[in-house]
Amino acid sequence: MKSKAHDDAMAELYRDDPAFALEVINAILEDGDPAELLIVLRQMAQVLGGIQAVAEQAHLNPTQLYRTLSPKGNPALSSLSAILKAMGLRLAVQPLAASAHAT
Repeated sequence: MKSKAHDDAMAELYRDDPAFALEVINAILEDGDPAELLIVLRQMAQVLGGIQAVAEQAHLNPTQLYRTLSPKGNPALSSLSAILKAMGLRLAVQPLAASAHAT
């Protein structure tokens, strides 16, 4: 498990370079572990005022949001969409590269 200091350092990095945060999220969505995505979203929540602030914006219970953004969290699509919207983000669907679909 990552340390609190690591989470704080990553949050600071994401605060200083929001484009990098988006690159990390998109890389995880392409081929990463879903637990990694939840950790990054938790770190980004720190940038946006903490879990409490994001929970208020997303109209979610803060305790549930802590659980949802834990490495073992499994958010419903509606919760994930609400969390991303509170962070000023959204999910998008894109076609796979043609070479990945070739038979």
